[in-house]
Amino acid sequence: MKKIIIGLSSSSAPILGIRLLEILKDETKVETHLVMSPHLQKTLLSEAPDYTLEDLKKLADYVYPIQEVGAPIASGSFKAHAMVICPCSMNTLGAIANGLGANLMTRAADVTLKERRPLILVPRETPLNLAHLRNMVSVTEMGGVILPPALAFYHQPKTVMDLVDHTVGKVLDLLGIEKNLFKRWEGQKQGS
Repeated sequence: MKKIIIGLSSSSAPILGIRLLEILKDETKVETHLVMSPHLQKTLLSEAPDYTLEDLKKLADYVYPIQEVGAPIASGSFKAHAMVICPCSMNTLGAIANGLGANLMTRAADVTLKERRPLILVPRETPLNLAHLRNMVSVTEMGGVILPPALAFYHQPKTVMDLVDHTVGKVLDLLGIEKNLFKRWEGQKQGS
């Protein structure tokens, strides 16, 4: 059983984290542990009004309040396979880059890094300033993976969900979970 910690910050694009939870919900060999930003509800209202916090809680196996820094996922003895923060706000990124475990999301990320387990951050901001870039470098130097939701067109997306699935598919690849959410690059076809 892969135990995966999922963090949803209040950043734009909560649909990325929602879609990840939807996919993982159907995985029988995955157990999800969810922690959400207290401001996520505001983002849901403006960007994903069809979802509530209660809907998201139903997609996870375990849900923890962000203030519960004594939760199991806050300890290195909790044998998580990986942690994904999707989307990841610049505030959350900055806290992780500087080792600030002031809430359960950043504490669990800090523990994930110190235990040398995969930490995947999906930052949602553009353009990036120097502080953002330096924080991304810091997390990368600590062993984390920065996976921005970059638009890809080689799979010829037809809908916004095709673009969402491309990013979520990349996260799943890093988690070692096989799904065919997007058409993979097969190289350019040679003319006859």
